[in-house]
Amino acid sequence: MEVTRGSLTESRHRGHIVVVEPDGNIVAYLGSPHNVTFLRSSAKPFQALPLLTSGAADRFEFTDEEVALACASHNGEPIHTELAASMLQKIGLDAEALKCGIHEPYGIEAAGKLRLLGDTPNVLHNNCSGKHAGMLAVAKHIGAPTDNYNLAENPVQIAIADAMSLFSDVAVTDMSVGIDGCAVPVFGITVKAMALAYARLVSPPATFDKSTRDACARIVRVMSAYPELIGGTSDRLDTAIMRAAPARLISKVGAEGFYTAGVLSCEEWPNGLGLALKIEDGDDRRARPTVVVETLRQLGVLRDESLETVAQYAFFPVRNRPGDVVGEVHTSFTLRKPPAEKLS
Repeated sequence: MEVTRGSLTESRHRGHIVVVEPDGNIVAYLGSPHNVTFLRSSAKPFQALPLLTSGAADRFEFTDEEVALACASHNGEPIHTELAASMLQKIGLDAEALKCGIHEPYGIEAAGKLRLLGDTPNVLHNNCSGKHAGMLAVAKHIGAPTDNYNLAENPVQIAIADAMSLFSDVAVTDMSVGIDGCAVPVFGITVKAMALAYARLVSPPATFDKSTRDACARIVRVMSAYPELIGGTSDRLDTAIMRAAPARLISKVGAEGFYTAGVLSCEEWPNGLGLALKIEDGDDRRARPTVVVETLRQLGVLRDESLETVAQYAFFPVRNRPGDVVGEVHTSFTLRKPPAEKLS
């Protein structure tokens, strides 16, 4: 994508896009499908899988909203912090058990209200507090230690790594492992493998056991039903995308310019699709949104009214200090559709 000022292209953002079907067939791509990077928060639906497959969500009677929050990178609004607190209460722990750290709410309004009241953020405002509450629930349910639930050797994280391996077709020993911003392991695999994982999340193979397929169905359903819990009530790309195309896809951003989506079975794509993309320079604010919208437009997932709904993310004007428009941020790519055997 390009950033223009007057008649010149002033900057370019480069990246990698891969779109695959659940059998691994690449239907569209740009850049290198074999580029290796970290999923970051795009891993959250898979980090929530053991919450369901272990039986922890049922044991602690988690609602659909609470399961959605376990998949979220939320704004830290009251609708989010109250759910995280409810999850902890149900498992008999308090906020001090969370090891995700503290940051100011992502939501501008939520952060502003805290400042106005003279309050400081707490761990429930962390965008990952729902995910961590879900991990603690798994630990309590299976009898794993709760004081180090975030470490790679804890059975909770081992179960998550196994889930990631199952969906991506990458052996755990072949994954690069780092530590995410919220202090849990994060996995590095190819962009194609990430897209495959999302394709299988929305269309799990029949070879997956019933517990896993049921967990996929619930995660897809709750993310679609409660998009404001995945992001926020305003100014969040995931929420806007899912609201624009209700019941057509699930959307999940990751840090450093990463993005994933699962397109549900539809007339154009009867088998469903997985989409993963990475902006090389990590830009989250202007490059990623425009590329996401354009990619989904080219795939026919966003069209007509859906495109109008997300227009604010599809194009950004470049303004000078007085406020005059002096350029623009726009996409400049067409997805390639090669024979699958060339990129298998």
